Amino acid sequence: MIRSEVLREIAPILRDQLVVCNIGLPSQELHMIDDQPTNFYMLGTMGLASSIGLGVALAQDKTVISIDGDGSVLTNFGTLPTIANNVADNFILLIIDNGSYGSTGDQPTYAGKKTSLAAVAQACGCENVVECQAADTGQVLQAAIDSRKMTVIVCKCESGNIKLPVITKDPVVIRDRFMQAVAS
Repeated sequence: MIRSEVLREIAPILRDQLVVCNIGLPSQELHMIDDQPTNFYMLGTMGLASSIGLGVALAQDKTVISIDGDGSVLTNFGTLPTIANNVADNFILLIIDNGSYGSTGDQPTYAGKKTSLAAVAQACGCENVVECQAADTGQVLQAAIDSRKMTVIVCKCESGNIKLPVITKDPVVIRDRFMQAVAS
């Protein structure tokens, strides 16, 4: 399975949650698959979806799922110790690890080589870390939501992209409708 197939499978689970989605193709794919006001699409700032999601989780009680990529997490390694040391049991970090920088041409990342993001998250102090294969992501994600425990999920999938248009929604509209979803 590639990332877009994982997102298509978990879209029904995401629909009732606040979602902060990684820059580039992951946001474009989620927008195409199931655009919701509860989805905050990152249109800039590579590496910050997990940090922003943690901040949203710490500020309110609804479940927040950050969908990040291995390349983005590698770009902002400081996010993992920050998450480990600021526990929010309403926060789930879903790292879709395809071993590549998918949005820029599928160049390999170190997560596709020797670096295990699950082991890094555990070494940083994250207590609930689950690595799963792409086909099991929906089940693992639902279990994390049901547990009401902060969880880091590393979903191992294949590299690959689908062709799709960029998000044409105005960033202010994306921000405002997400803020309304948080407040409601």
